[in-house]
Amino acid sequence: MFAELIAIMAPLFIGTAIGYVWVRSGTDYPSEFVSRAVMNIATPCLIVSVMARVEVEPRIMGGVALAAGFVIVSMLVLGYGLIRWLKLDPIRYLPSLLFPNNGNLGLPLCLFAFGETGLALAMASFMVMMLSTFTLGIMLVSRAEGLGARLGALVRQPVLYAMVVAVALLVTDTDLPRWLGNTVDLMGGFAIPLMLMTLGVSLARLKLVAWRRSLLFSSIRVLGGLGLGYLAALLLGLEGEALGVAVLQGAMPVAIFNYLLALRYDRAPQEVAAMVLMSTLLAFLVLPIVLVLVLPLASP
Repeated sequence: MFAELIAIMAPLFIGTAIGYVWVRSGTDYPSEFVSRAVMNIATPCLIVSVMARVEVEPRIMGGVALAAGFVIVSMLVLGYGLIRWLKLDPIRYLPSLLFPNNGNLGLPLCLFAFGETGLALAMASFMVMMLSTFTLGIMLVSRAEGLGARLGALVRQPVLYAMVVAVALLVTDTDLPRWLGNTVDLMGGFAIPLMLMTLGVSLARLKLVAWRRSLLFSSIRVLGGLGLGYLAALLLGLEGEALGVAVLQGAMPVAIFNYLLALRYDRAPQEVAAMVLMSTLLAFLVLPIVLVLVLPLASP
């Protein structure tokens, strides 16, 4: 089990550390360009590439997606109550509880833990998070933008159309032409390495402020999401890799995109940055323990 944990976690640590050291050494890292390339090219290709190769029942994919939605809705209700009880501003703190980093960190983790089937299932959670972020997330932090602007931001995301294509391939059991399959395999291959490096770069640039409050919300995001993910898996009857993916994706730290939104709309960006940093460090401590628990459950 220890060797298996090392095999799963080491690529995550090393990939993130490369990005962290890269920036700390003073070398330039074009984060905006890399992020756009990953989100607009590599990730859509990765989604289509994986879905074209794996055999996953649409029912199970739907179950994992519902589990992700359950975690978000439950965290919305519980988080809002807690934030109001603490007499804080929900607009500033609620998005960090709702939207986990199940892209940059969740996709690689599920890939190394459960193989390409795990990666395919993790994409269901990722898609739910993307849809929620570009609708509910933007609605929370910006009262100035109307529904049209939010929907416009959503429909401009290539991952949305890639997921539609991927689901169509899955449901119809259609194979891609060889030339197209080779292309999406090639272009999707740089998504996960760059996701991990960009995560490290982002962590290197963030600062820790209001650490007590950041620790509180980070613990709720990681540990609360872990519990809600497991509860959702039980309620939906998920088993095997689907159960493991639902739990791991629920336990992901605060997504870096929350910081970008907070920075854009001036919603306490430094505190959100601290939550991203602290929750990620906490997740790296908690996730090996979670893997010890879910890997046996996910075994046939």
